[in-house]
Amino acid sequence: MSEKSDSDQSLSQFGRRLLAPLLRHLSAKFHRVYFRAVESVGHHKRDILVSRVETARDGLEQAKEQFQTALEKFSALTEFDGGDLEDVYKQLKVEFDYSRARALAVKDRIDAVQDVAEALFAEWEEELDQYSNRSLRGASRSKLKQTQQLYGQLLSAMRRAESKIDPVLAVFQDHVLFLKHNLNAQAIASLESELVTLSLGVSGLIKAMERSIERANLFVRSMNGQKALPAE
Repeated sequence: MSEKSDSDQSLSQFGRRLLAPLLRHLSAKFHRVYFRAVESVGHHKRDILVSRVETARDGLEQAKEQFQTALEKFSALTEFDGGDLEDVYKQLKVEFDYSRARALAVKDRIDAVQDVAEALFAEWEEELDQYSNRSLRGASRSKLKQTQQLYGQLLSAMRRAESKIDPVLAVFQDHVLFLKHNLNAQAIASLESELVTLSLGVSGLIKAMERSIERANLFVRSMNGQKALPAE
């Protein structure tokens, strides 16, 4: 039974390795088709990038507010002094579900930013060779490097914030499940000691999100302040 299980697992891993290049190829092809389509109606990658950064920033702001609300709900639970515990559990479950949904939206939006940024920079790099004027090529290359540096700082900040989400959700989920399985006052009392851990996790997450939001605002201001790319 163990040998069969190991064999199945090996085949599964082999299948994933075979499929991975194909999936990457299909994804890249999809993005090329998508960008050609939107650019055909006047939306350039640069504009799409700014729009997606703004959307990711807004998603981080919404997630930050949701996690703050969830923490407040959990904190209020530790002061429970009577009532329907099942209703309390349901309220916390709703807050957890909202928090998880916001977290998924943040991850998707950061991925969307990275997709268009990589496409923009690849295109920009290729088009440098089309210049016949060395001075203009140099100016464009300098602007590319500056934009890449700002973007790198932005993406790093966003990924750091993203990395702090799952640990907080895991703690929150533990509390929700524990309350579900132990609907009594003693269960609530036992969760009080965990409030500090959750509070510290949410605090660190919120600070990381705020840094990401600041970086996003800086990047958008920089992109909007740039003049059109030098033309020959």
